Amino acid sequence: LTRDPRRADHLRVLPGARVLRADVHDEAALRRALEGCDTVVNLVGILNERGFSGRGFTQAHAELARKTVAAAVAAGATRLLHMSALGAAENGPSFYLQSKGVAERHVRAAPSTLAWTILRPSVIFGAGDSFMNRFAGLLRLSRGVIPLARADARFAPVWVGDVAEAFSRALGDRRTIGGSYDLCGPEVFTLGALVRLAGELSGTRTHVLPLPDWAARVQARVMDFVPGKPFSTDNYRSLTVDNVSDDDGCGRLGIRPASLRAVGPTYLRR
Repeated sequence: LTRDPRRADHLRVLPGARVLRADVHDEAALRRALEGCDTVVNLVGILNERGFSGRGFTQAHAELARKTVAAAVAAGATRLLHMSALGAAENGPSFYLQSKGVAERHVRAAPSTLAWTILRPSVIFGAGDSFMNRFAGLLRLSRGVIPLARADARFAPVWVGDVAEAFSRALGDRRTIGGSYDLCGPEVFTLGALVRLAGELSGTRTHVLPLPDWAARVQARVMDFVPGKPFSTDNYRSLTVDNVSDDDGCGRLGIRPASLRAVGPTYLRR
């Protein structure tokens, strides 16, 4: 489902895939689109919103999860796979994490006729990502020098192929019903180490300048007003919580996750 089918042209080549025009926030349109479906997969998410109130996060994450559950039940679907995020919590430090936490509550409250599974990936990397590619691009523009907020924040980046495999396995394994799976890669990096790795793989000599928290907050506040919000105050707040987990969700699904050091060179080249 997409508001602009032209942005999903790359999916049209997949056997059996259909791209449908729909505004997923329109409850009636969503219900009509799900008629005849057995399984619903909700992958909708945003990293930043327009404005600063949290309303955009609430709409994209919490309200859409509630609408999706209602539409799936009304359409007779019996299975729901929900993409959440590692660290999602209603009492989280950012609107992003809070709204993801509320979304999980709506999924868990689904009627018994709708069997659900929640998957909670750490930051996702892979060809075409806006994560490592963004760092590599910023480093090229800045000639390798980057002042970095929360440089010691920790992540367990997970490959997009492993995330897709996790969804596939969860769908085929009824033991995952009613469960939540944290999806992490095999390595833990600080944010500073990730930026340096992006520079190494893309051939840019890198100098990371860790910012003290007061300067990081100023940087985030300024970036709030940069078109596209490459960094924001809400992003800064999310970074105050490490993006790692003791739950080996990939292992519980029988997946041995690929490492960023192994996959990164295949799409970040000198």
